[in-house]
Amino acid sequence: MEANQTLTTKNKKVKLVDGEFTPTQASDILNALIDQKINYHKIENLQHWEQNHNNDSKPFITRIQALEKEKEAVDRYISEIRKEGKKISINGIITLNSID
Repeated sequence: MEANQTLTTKNKKVKLVDGEFTPTQASDILNALIDQKINYHKIENLQHWEQNHNNDSKPFITRIQALEKEKEAVDRYISEIRKEGKKISINGIITLNSID
């Protein structure tokens, strides 16, 4: 890129998951993603606590609890699909946006 050019990308889309899956496969994929996000927040909470023992952990705990509820909802949904003998289509696109 030349020096006088400016990167003006407003957003970037990443196709993380795209396809049809058995209920077991879908469960494995979604639980792995949610578990990874839960672990991320647990580590962030611990790192903040190590820096400041008076750190407010409530935002981290609230987010972890919300993700755990989502995980339970996903499990219930997949159980229903499994009972119907159907596959599951997952279209997981993450959008990255530049912010000021």
